[in-house]
Amino acid sequence: MQERLVILGGGESGVGAALLGKKIGFQVFLSDKGKLKEEYRTKLVDNGIQFEEETHTESRIMDADIVVKSPGIPKKASLIQKLEEKHIPIVSEIEFASRYTTAKIIAVTGSNGKTTTTSLIHHILTEAGLNVGLGGNIGKSFAELVVNDEYDFYVLEISSFQLDDVVSFRPYIAILLNITPDHLDQYDYKLELYARSKFKITENQSHEDYFVYNFDDDNILELIKEINTEAQKVPYSMNTHLNDGTHEENENVVVNFPDRLELPISQFALRGKHNISNTMAAATAANILKIRKETIKRSLSDFTAVEHRLESVLKIGGIEFINDSKATNVNSVYYALESMNAPTVWIVGGVDKGNDYSELVPLVKKKVKAIVCL
Repeated sequence: MQERLVILGGGESGVGAALLGKKIGFQVFLSDKGKLKEEYRTKLVDNGIQFEEETHTESRIMDADIVVKSPGIPKKASLIQKLEEKHIPIVSEIEFASRYTTAKIIAVTGSNGKTTTTSLIHHILTEAGLNVGLGGNIGKSFAELVVNDEYDFYVLEISSFQLDDVVSFRPYIAILLNITPDHLDQYDYKLELYARSKFKITENQSHEDYFVYNFDDDNILELIKEINTEAQKVPYSMNTHLNDGTHEENENVVVNFPDRLELPISQFALRGKHNISNTMAAATAANILKIRKETIKRSLSDFTAVEHRLESVLKIGGIEFINDSKATNVNSVYYALESMNAPTVWIVGGVDKGNDYSELVPLVKKKVKAIVCL
């Protein structure tokens, strides 16, 4: 008898999990409380996958052997509570997909810089001629990439919500960029709960794997004392000389693990302190993978910045318009404003996620001449 797989949520990750489940041989049913996008509805129909939208039929959902939950559905949702009461396993799409590939995974998480760092690592590995897929929170869902499983490596951007529901997910290289207050409304407004979800990226790693982390982040240093990981720890820092990691020295980034690599900062395509830190993480991962030094240097100099992240749009009358719409928390805004050299008109808006904005005030006074608030 076929195992019953229920997918909650019909977005990129949910539809990807449905396609993978169908291929593996599950009896698949997808349920979304909202309306499906036309492209996702078409994929489900074309692949003969049963689904419903704008409703949740509890009787069908509670009949599941395993549930893949969209990262957007909070754990507090009544439907999730009922599934847990029935002891029906609930996993993330990242967890589900990882069970059906033997490729090496490089996984990146953090409050800020995930997309840039993930894209940069993918760029380096592609330039090195490796067979590598890019997915997770960026591009295609991991599960849809695994449907054909044609890659030797996957570089994945992973959010805390995706990590909340992992069980055995084990990246070969796990990267933790930083931990600053974000999405605290989903973690009882407790930074430690949010931080612990980030650390789940390393909890299943073995001594054959690598945990690359930001030595300059106080929240990471505090929790790393308590977290048990068997992975080889490789720190990187802009402030501290590290003999067994990566640091800044004489206008160079020096990677000391597993062997020495010197990279001139002046040749980096990405600007700003935060991007030097992101580049350190990417270069460390590439060096662990034994990518040729010249390939790493070239890739760091010709990388194109991520769309919507400090993206220069155009100049009119000497005024530069910059799209930084991916700056969705206090820390990413801080880094963006810090890198501004000209008087800045800041167009700002969005939804509060429980953040403290007071730390921005001194920087705003220094850098911003006017605010347009949406």
